[in-house]
Amino acid sequence: MEDNLARSRSNSGMALLAVLWLAAALSAIALTIANTVRGETERSSTEADGLKTYYLASGAIDRMLLYFDQRDGFRTPDNKPIFQDNTRVLQLQFPSGIVTGEIIPETSKLSVNMATPRELSNLLLALGVEPDQAQQIVAGILDWRGPTQGGSFSEWDQYYMSLTPSFRSRHASFQEIEELLLVRGVTPDLFYGSYTRDAQGQLTPRPGLRDCLSVYGSEGPFDVGTVQPAVMQAIGIPAEVASAIIALRTATPIGSIDQLAPFKNSGPGVGRLGIERLATGRPIVTVRATAQLRLSNGQLSDLRRSVSALVKILDLYSSLYNPARPPYHVLRWYDNTVPLQ
Repeated sequence: MEDNLARSRSNSGMALLAVLWLAAALSAIALTIANTVRGETERSSTEADGLKTYYLASGAIDRMLLYFDQRDGFRTPDNKPIFQDNTRVLQLQFPSGIVTGEIIPETSKLSVNMATPRELSNLLLALGVEPDQAQQIVAGILDWRGPTQGGSFSEWDQYYMSLTPSFRSRHASFQEIEELLLVRGVTPDLFYGSYTRDAQGQLTPRPGLRDCLSVYGSEGPFDVGTVQPAVMQAIGIPAEVASAIIALRTATPIGSIDQLAPFKNSGPGVGRLGIERLATGRPIVTVRATAQLRLSNGQLSDLRRSVSALVKILDLYSSLYNPARPPYHVLRWYDNTVPLQ
């Protein structure tokens, strides 16, 4: 009888232990499912906010192009045109969020087809490229845009032909700035830009080659309102002077070249700076918009989305005479870009 009682107690203990293990397993499964559901919900919410932010930024591009088209019809409360010659940054308010708009003339960039070897080398060094790599990239750019005798294969062609897929240098002018990604030594980080940490440990964007070189770029003058510090160093402006010019235009838009008078003795490169007349000229510009959603509590979301368009301004007054013909032509559209402001 005692054996039966011990056996019964043992069976009861095993059953209790099995129930406890089953309860623990079910709890773990329930917790895993709950975490998965919560993660998927948050991911879906983030993707939805990202899509909303994308459309907000895209709409802001349309708004800025409308300013190009009908600039006299949009004025500030003090009756000044919103869009002026020295306008480079616009703060746009929408019910769903805010957008920082940037207008960047291609004349703020070096011409990738006309820049001298020294300018290209100075630019690469200013972007933090090691001297040996900079020399290799400069040689690759010169090879890409220059013809060979009798159409023969160059040293660079032989390297490119060893790759998979293989190709040859164009040996003619760059048609798209993205061709730089094919040049030996040019990395995606160098082309698109990257992030570095400042003295406070905060991540800050660092420009890439696409922010400094363009197939529509300039040999001078370079638009002082948007020219990158690395481009200023490339044309012979000392780094400290370039930083001072950046500080000047950050404090107030540069509306007259006379504002650069304190720097006129800082080297011949200062004389190559100018102001692109957006309202009266027919430039090619990059229009970039960085959007933030407004949350239900009125605060701004931490999520940002930037889009940009490469736009050729045809005739700011053309729509007055022919409403069917817009005064601009969108050459390229970029769904993802990095703001440098």
